[in-house]
Amino acid sequence: MLLKFTKMHGLGNDFVIVDAITRKAYFNKNMIAKLGDRHLGIGFDQLLVVEPPSNPDMDFRYRIFNTDGTEVEHCGNGARCFARFVKEKALTSKSIINVETQNRNLQLRILDDGDVTVDMGVPSFLPADLPFTVTETNDSYLIPIDGRNYEIIPVSVGNPHAVHLVDNLTDDYVKTIGAAIENHTLFPNNVNVGFLSILERTEINLRVYERGVGETQACGTGACAAVVAGIKQGWLDNEVNVNLLGGKLKIEWQGEGSPILMTGPAKKVFDGQIYL
Repeated sequence: MLLKFTKMHGLGNDFVIVDAITRKAYFNKNMIAKLGDRHLGIGFDQLLVVEPPSNPDMDFRYRIFNTDGTEVEHCGNGARCFARFVKEKALTSKSIINVETQNRNLQLRILDDGDVTVDMGVPSFLPADLPFTVTETNDSYLIPIDGRNYEIIPVSVGNPHAVHLVDNLTDDYVKTIGAAIENHTLFPNNVNVGFLSILERTEINLRVYERGVGETQACGTGACAAVVAGIKQGWLDNEVNVNLLGGKLKIEWQGEGSPILMTGPAKKVFDGQIYL
């Protein structure tokens, strides 16, 4: 099979996007792993597949696969790339695009400057929504790892995140503690881990260790999770600039019951084709 694809990135978080509307495309875990290999394949953090919606009120269905072939619920940087892809490939003429994902609907708005604002939906702090297998609901929790406790704030923004406040962000700490929390038994479906460092009430630094991938240059849902966790704890204002390794996102959240708005860039790298 000859697979046509587009390589895109959102702040260095890179994707291969496939149009499965105008042509058929089928993927299995082994195939995705080969495509995602940065030495022997195309290389990407996630594969995004554009499909027709099952809901007639939606414009598209949006599927997301990690490099290990697992399908995941949500990706904020990918959503922005998705919006630019369907517009530039003339799959839609709309600037406000409604898409369905594995567990929620999203609205994507392409701005005049080319940035994209994504309505990420309403976050949840309920442990069962991640899932996070604890018996009591608290504002934060202690996770035991190798004889030490690490404080986290679990939050679901369509996919599961654990936000961990730190003073300093080092490579070794992110890799070691990120992997330990991601695979902790308290998270039966694993979890994305955000390492949050507060500069001021309107600006933070963030590094994210993503489940099934490892640390990425940027994570849109991770930025959303970190900001809403910080707002809920009283650390941050309602509009926050998030500095990630790959660049900056703006996150807005007005509090309980309100949706998260994420704004940032999406860039095309190249079009290509590969035989499978």
